[in-house]
Amino acid sequence: MSAGARARGQPDRLLMFTTVLLCGAGLTMVTSASVAFAYTQHQSAFYYAERQAAWMLIGFAGLFVLGRIDYRRLRPLAPAGAVAAALLMMLVLVPHLGVTVNGARRWFDAGPLGTFQPSELGKLAFVFFVAHWVDRNAAHLGDLRKGLAPFAAMLAGVLALLMLERDLGTSIVMVGIFLSAYWAGGGRFRHMILLVAALGLAFLVVTVLEPYRFARLTNFKNPFADPLGAGFQSTQALYSLGSGGLFGVGIGHSVEKYGWLPEAHTDFIFAIVGEETGLIGTTLVMVGFLFFALRGYLASLRAPDRFGVCLAAGITTWIAFEALMNMATVTNTLPIAGVPLPFFSYGGTAVATTLAAVGVLLSIARYGSGTGFGDKRKQDEAFDSWRRDRWAPLSGARRRARISR
Repeated sequence: MSAGARARGQPDRLLMFTTVLLCGAGLTMVTSASVAFAYTQHQSAFYYAERQAAWMLIGFAGLFVLGRIDYRRLRPLAPAGAVAAALLMMLVLVPHLGVTVNGARRWFDAGPLGTFQPSELGKLAFVFFVAHWVDRNAAHLGDLRKGLAPFAAMLAGVLALLMLERDLGTSIVMVGIFLSAYWAGGGRFRHMILLVAALGLAFLVVTVLEPYRFARLTNFKNPFADPLGAGFQSTQALYSLGSGGLFGVGIGHSVEKYGWLPEAHTDFIFAIVGEETGLIGTTLVMVGFLFFALRGYLASLRAPDRFGVCLAAGITTWIAFEALMNMATVTNTLPIAGVPLPFFSYGGTAVATTLAAVGVLLSIARYGSGTGFGDKRKQDEAFDSWRRDRWAPLSGARRRARISR
């Protein structure tokens, strides 16, 4: 047996099985939630379901290809991929090139497949780049000028593009991706707190300055105060969840999807899940994402190098945090941010890119599942990035702590 074959572990079948189950449930719910809207808009009840299925097939093709490729072979493409994603995100802002929906310009016209959203592709491109950058600059992460400042500048540049696209939800998810990779690579906790505080203040400012975002914030505490105005979407989502009861009204029998709940097949599909499958169904969906997160972070802990640790942590946080935010906004636990539910919400670019990212995660799990790859010292260095020596006030103290082990 070759050294490469010995190094390659078994694929994470549990992670793969969970992904397939979530996608199957998601396609079923997109079909159910979109039939009324699809028929009134396109005279075809399965218009959105067919396009979601096509994008899902593209995504699974990417998953199987990337899952069998050593993720480290893709690392040299990380800088070029990040630049390409940033250019696409800028081009979408050009009049007559980008497609405007509800005042936001985030999409290109993809013809028969619907639309293409560069910021979704950017999530995958940027998680590769930030993992690459953190690994290359691991020795300087504890330094304010050489570590935190350039990292914050990169994050600010990406967020500026997203805010020009009026995409607050993706901006928040992107923060989670960047910070999780930074933390997994050995970033200092006090720097994390500083970044979160600054970003929280910035998001509050952009929310207050944008009338529709400010209306969402003010109606968040009590959407029933204006059930036919700013609180309409939240109240209808709560009605949908509440009417499902314990077991739901049955797949295909939702009432809210017939023009009552806006974005029933996209950002608020979790409400339709609750209405048609009840508390049992929503709980199973949440358990599915929780198990996905556990397997993803386990892959990060077992990665054979720091790049893999950061990459797996970033991808897992991207998908799990996005799911958490979507469920929180649908249940009115958080203000509406326009974040889709991974594998469930209609959106071709989102589901295809997310599945491709799962393929990368499976590759990391495959190559890090055993102790045969690389030497023990390199594995210990990767694990050190998750240990408590990051709490030492000086980066030198953290390095001495690693040496003393």
